[in-house]
Amino acid sequence: MGCCGSTERTKREWKPLEDRSCTDLPWFLLFTVFCVGMGGICGYTIITGGAARLVFGYDSYGNTCGQRNEYIEGVRLSGLDQTDKKYVFFLDPCNIDIVQRKIKSMALCVSQCPDEELKTYGDLKRFAMINGSELCSYELAGHKYPSLPERFDKCPKLPVPPSKALPVFNRCTPVDISCYAKFAEAVVTFVSDNSMLHRLIAGVAASKEIIVGLCLLALVLSMILMVIIRYISAVLVWILTALVILGSLGGTSVLWWLYIDHRLTMNETVVKDAKEATKEDLEASKDKVQGFMVYAIAATVFTVILLLLMLFMRKRVALTIALFHVAGKVFIHLPLLVLQPFCTFLALFLFWIYWILVLLFLGTTGNPVQNEETGLIEFRLTGPLQYLTWYHAVGLIWISEFILACQQMTVAGAVVTYYFTRDKNKLPLTPILSSVLRLMRYHLGTVAKGSFIITLIKIPRLILMYIHNQLKGKENACARCMLKACICCLWCLEKCLNYLNQNAYAATAINSTSFCTSARDAFVILVENALRVAAINTVGDFVLFLGKILIVTTTAFAGVLALNYQRDYTEWVLPLIIVCLFAFLVAHCFLSIFEIVVDVLFLCFAIDTKYNDGTPGKEFYMDKALMEFVENSRKSVATVERGRSRVRRQEEAELTEIKAMVSGHGCDPGPEWEALQEFHLYYLLLCVLVDWALSDQALVLCLSQDMIIFLSICLPTSTLFLLGSLLQRPSVSAC
Repeated sequence: MGCCGSTERTKREWKPLEDRSCTDLPWFLLFTVFCVGMGGICGYTIITGGAARLVFGYDSYGNTCGQRNEYIEGVRLSGLDQTDKKYVFFLDPCNIDIVQRKIKSMALCVSQCPDEELKTYGDLKRFAMINGSELCSYELAGHKYPSLPERFDKCPKLPVPPSKALPVFNRCTPVDISCYAKFAEAVVTFVSDNSMLHRLIAGVAASKEIIVGLCLLALVLSMILMVIIRYISAVLVWILTALVILGSLGGTSVLWWLYIDHRLTMNETVVKDAKEATKEDLEASKDKVQGFMVYAIAATVFTVILLLLMLFMRKRVALTIALFHVAGKVFIHLPLLVLQPFCTFLALFLFWIYWILVLLFLGTTGNPVQNEETGLIEFRLTGPLQYLTWYHAVGLIWISEFILACQQMTVAGAVVTYYFTRDKNKLPLTPILSSVLRLMRYHLGTVAKGSFIITLIKIPRLILMYIHNQLKGKENACARCMLKACICCLWCLEKCLNYLNQNAYAATAINSTSFCTSARDAFVILVENALRVAAINTVGDFVLFLGKILIVTTTAFAGVLALNYQRDYTEWVLPLIIVCLFAFLVAHCFLSIFEIVVDVLFLCFAIDTKYNDGTPGKEFYMDKALMEFVENSRKSVATVERGRSRVRRQEEAELTEIKAMVSGHGCDPGPEWEALQEFHLYYLLLCVLVDWALSDQALVLCLSQDMIIFLSICLPTSTLFLLGSLLQRPSVSAC
């Protein structure tokens, strides 16, 4: 099960789509045992009554409503027969514990929720006599409510609001939920002004039709972008660049126009109604203008950064465009790839619903414990059982990563089948289904192992993030800097392992080898093509990022035009944020599939150029677009070598020998070192500016944090890849 292999490694012969066998079987068994444990937790909560208490509810004496109960030792009024009392009624439903996020009130099982307001204890008595539903504690007789001295502590707080039972969970909930406003305001902690919170909520409620329409627009735009990628991917870079520039400039111009318009409107209002305008109106107008100015400045900064990045990336697109062109053909032959985000989202959604339900079951499972503060009975997990929640939390991460890894393996298997099939007319009828069947039959253990490695990295990062949030404002600047550096290092490590895992899955799909062997082979291939990897990961990911930004900016621009009639910007800023987040999520789900396809195609291309040279018996598998790229690369290398051969003959013998040794690998490192240094400089400056803009720290502190991360991770990693590329001896065709 470990990653250790033999110390001596023989040269691997890549045999695409041959010698299929099961991989990482022990990890599949381990994952199966873990999933059985997850199911065991669910079964334990059902058997011990936790699920029944959540669904049917229970009172403050440990009795489950709607069924016969057993006596709990030491708890009075327990063990009652509540078969006819199916609803949970809270004596004070508006008494909410903000910290624990629950109702801090005595609960009783009743046969009917009060459907009208009860203002006096006489009304409580009348309701009990007519409907047979006693709303006070069980030991109090209904016909004596008005005269009992215990009525102030063991009867509901007057007046009792009318309530209705929830459809599934049988809780009596007040019809007027205004008493829950305090709880809602506590959740939204970033809003300190209650009036602003009400205006934001009112803006969302008033714009719900527009929000739904804009979300549908984002979905349609994502589908249109996928169509563009499929059919005209060769010019996608330039089209996206032009559209994003126009979209950014247009959006920025609109925001500045709105700012000027509101500024002029405010000035005219002040001049005409100087006597009638109050101080509050003037301050509200100034807030509107200031808000538009902030939005316009932020959009301007974003546009400038975008233009600088485009200027830096403009020359590094040759191989990326060729891969995009082939990826477009992959989507033409495998159109069901577009449905992968929906399938993955559906699987994650169903699992998350199951996970949340079991978590809620765990909240009502365990031994009855009396709350020392309120005296009410609560069910809590004690002893070793309290670690079930942690086990359940680890299951959320591991199984979620497992589902995502299954998507990557499925896409990789389909793309590998497409690439290494010379005659595309002989492709399987359903390559996606064939890839899924191969995954389920042979490679579930590999996927389980790769997802477990990501889980091991993600758990400590989440713990550090939780500690950072809990200590926010309490630790000093140095501790905060180190904590953020650790979080960022773990995040970078997670991203690197995600990329390596994805290529390992592709290698497994080709050779049917175990995870560690596939990861090692894929890493060797990537190191041998380090410069190409850097170019594709920068240019390709940036182009896909531009596609996401295009969808978000287009949706936001349409939202600004649709919501502009609401003159108060605080009423449409929250709907606009919701729409933009949804648009980015949809665009990310669709374009992530395209990104996986490009990465798998590059690995196949690197393997193809390493083990084949186009001669008889070693014909290339690659597409014509990649073949043209290889031929152009050979011609350019030959031209450069002829031009530099004259200079080499005039140099000293030792220097000539060193240069010949380096150039014998097929590539000159000089321009690549300069490009790498230029990339490092721009990357560091961009990180510092973004970190400074998004945080409230000083520029020197942001610079120190980013320098630590840059020197410890980014610089060594990229330099190692470049040195590995120069020390390898690939064939001339691979350059």
